[in-house]
Amino acid sequence: MINDQYKWYALYTKSRAEKKALATLTQSGIETYLPLRKVLKQWSDRKKWIEIPIISSYIFVRILPSEYRKVFEVESIVSYVSYKGKAVPIPDREIEAMRQMVESKISFSVEMGDLKKGKIITITSGPLIGLTGEITEIKGEKKLHLRIKHAGFTLVVNLDENSYKSIN
Repeated sequence: MINDQYKWYALYTKSRAEKKALATLTQSGIETYLPLRKVLKQWSDRKKWIEIPIISSYIFVRILPSEYRKVFEVESIVSYVSYKGKAVPIPDREIEAMRQMVESKISFSVEMGDLKKGKIITITSGPLIGLTGEITEIKGEKKLHLRIKHAGFTLVVNLDENSYKSIN
């Protein structure tokens, strides 16, 4: 089979079931991606570092069209992220940009919906060198928006003004 037939899709999971879905889908032979971050959790008797999903109730799968229904064999999967009833494929470059962002360990946040438009830039230094994104003013700070528009959210990163160049 040609590798180009594989497409990334975002799936909604039941609340707090992302890791369970990841394990079950991976066990089924489906390529998955669940972006996680470490947070320090405080209980009454102790503190502990735990990994939590960056985007609640989302998991990403890379599948063939013939595997479309296979994901629903996993109890914790609710639905595909879709538009007009059809699952929306996510370009490989957007998943890769998200991976780079998470693995670089730089500070970022996830904001749902579409953010206001600004200049298109390319990062010229740091762990995200070569990535292209959109810059705008938010609460007085310059931030790079790497839109994952096909899944309905945007990764937002604080950037030093010397770490990018304007394209437009």
